[in-house]
Amino acid sequence: MQALYDRHIRDWRRDSFSLRYALGIPLPEIKHAHDEAKTCLVALVNERANRGFDTRAFTIGCARRMTTYKRPLLLFHDPKRLRDIARRFGRLQVVMAGKAHPSDEQSKRLIQQIVRWSEELAPEVLIAFLPSYDLALARTIVAGVDLWLNTPQPPFEASGTSGMKAAHNGVPSLSIFDGWWLEGHIEGVTGWGIGGRGRATERTDAEDAGDLYRALDEVILPIYHDEPERWAAAMRATIAFNASFFNAQRMLEEYVVLAYQEQHRI
Repeated sequence: MQALYDRHIRDWRRDSFSLRYALGIPLPEIKHAHDEAKTCLVALVNERANRGFDTRAFTIGCARRMTTYKRPLLLFHDPKRLRDIARRFGRLQVVMAGKAHPSDEQSKRLIQQIVRWSEELAPEVLIAFLPSYDLALARTIVAGVDLWLNTPQPPFEASGTSGMKAAHNGVPSLSIFDGWWLEGHIEGVTGWGIGGRGRATERTDAEDAGDLYRALDEVILPIYHDEPERWAAAMRATIAFNASFFNAQRMLEEYVVLAYQEQHRI
């Protein structure tokens, strides 16, 4: 994706806001750049986890600090329904990673459960939990997946920077309305929402999982498999609207203007 931006957006490395000009990048070039990143991810997964991943299968990414409020098991809430969806669309692939605090036994058990699901849901749903999560691994995952999944329990998500990193790689999100997604979500344009924006804290895991499955089954997977140009357009919009707006440049500028300068005047 860096090479793609270098060709089409001259100032993007100096001015993050210029990524809005991604709207002028031809869709086939965006798809080709992502295909290259996905090929790298699939090779890494098969090398480290030997899961038999394929570049043709729809691939979901979910990698972050492993803790209970982030609900990493929500995707597997109804394994039968998830398996049925995978059968209809020709297989799903899920890449997961993240570390638990050494003293957090409950979070360690979440990782153990993910590993168990990786055996129980195969071959319809292939799950790779990659250990030793670090910056290099994160970079490969956020660039190579087709969809970024974030399922925190509101209102505990402080921000959600993993989804922002995915956006810089043209990867749309499927996310709970919490943290940055309250600002970054444009339904069907930058991704898709789970649940509603209003009474999110009153929803159950079953309700959120149901919305997650409906979004995959009725909207996301049909677009990905049957309307590739529309999917590529969502990737392009994700870059133009979200990568250009959710970045460290904007963060620092707002600190300067809204915090430091205001404090100085006082």
